Amino acid sequence: MTRKTRQRIRQAKLRQEAREKRKPGRDDMARLLLWLMIREAYDAARRQRSTGPLDKLCALLVDGLEQQGFAAQEAETLFAMLERKYRIQELPGRITRHLQSGE
Repeated sequence: MTRKTRQRIRQAKLRQEAREKRKPGRDDMARLLLWLMIREAYDAARRQRSTGPLDKLCALLVDGLEQQGFAAQEAETLFAMLERKYRIQELPGRITRHLQSGE
């Protein structure tokens, strides 16, 4: 058995165990955290009648991504898209059918 085959089998087993345990992954956690941050900034902006909280969050995220080598304009465009989506979305993310079957 090749190293690549063993690795593929190991990864499939880990994914199956995570599904059975209903274990969230790093991306699931990051998606929820970003959704919470955007919703909180949006709510604060509405209370203050100012875009300040959203602008500050955007600047923090764009600066961090820029330091990693990403284009600032592209990061700002992505933030604007996510901000529009997340401020009206009840919960972030995708439909996770494998989690719904156990309910």
